[in-house]
Amino acid sequence: MRVIITGAAGALGRSVVSGFETAGHRVACIDRVEGKASEHRRWFLADDLCDAEGAAAAVDAAAAWLGGIDALVHLVGAFDWKLVEQSRIEDWRALYSANVETAYQTIHAALAHLGEGAAIVTIGAASAEPAAAGMAPYAAAKAGVARLTEALAEELRPRGIRVNAVLPSIIDTPRNRSDMPDADFKNWVGPDAIADVILFLASPASRAVNGARLPVTNGTGA
Repeated sequence: MRVIITGAAGALGRSVVSGFETAGHRVACIDRVEGKASEHRRWFLADDLCDAEGAAAAVDAAAAWLGGIDALVHLVGAFDWKLVEQSRIEDWRALYSANVETAYQTIHAALAHLGEGAAIVTIGAASAEPAAAGMAPYAAAKAGVARLTEALAEELRPRGIRVNAVLPSIIDTPRNRSDMPDADFKNWVGPDAIADVILFLASPASRAVNGARLPVTNGTGA
């Protein structure tokens, strides 16, 4: 497959890139920083995927190198824990922009490059369904990603393009361990496990799955 992965330099992104490359696929990595390239991996810089021109430039360049797009995996997003009473509208807008706008701009730029049988995978959050205290701004943004995923699945069905989302619980990354040192890490889900699910949703093996929001929670819920 010819795959574009946004947020490729992050903790989850690195696992997803590795999973696709190990499976023999060509991977175009989009991020603000450039990582290591290889015969089957190239990097394309995009400082702000909320920017239509910037997103289009990165996606078009990646698609040109790949010769088309069979799968788009959008991992870019942001998280913030904030009680409604303590939040400002700017907090809500920032999370909406980082999660929904980046998804929209990236997918919108990729649509012309996607053919029949292609797949799009987005990232939601198990903790947003339902939302707990302090999760309102983030959950609202991830709800936007979920609705975008569902609508696109129906809009692109006639073109034979599938759109699905994964909903991870807390991801076991060094940053999350540092931020939550007293947590029970064994209940968290590893980036490699999420990558395996994403690889499945992007592949023809999941050809009967469309419009799904798939929890990836290690059996622990959010």
